[in-house]
Amino acid sequence: MSMTKKDFIELADCIKRDGSFTMDQVQVLARFCRTQNSAFMEGRWMDYVKGECGPNGGAVKKGAKV
Repeated sequence: MSMTKKDFIELADCIKRDGSFTMDQVQVLARFCRTQNSAFMEGRWMDYVKGECGPNGGAVKKGAKV
């Protein structure tokens, strides 16, 4: 069974809550996610983890907790 968008968002949210992952570690996870689903958008996911966009790739709303 492939990972889904919902799974990727949940993983990113866990990483963000934990706060102890390095960007190198997150990059390794992103490469793994790509192997799990060919539609996975590595750059967009990395941006979401960094708080630069929302879970769907859109702008982060003002006052939103990222």
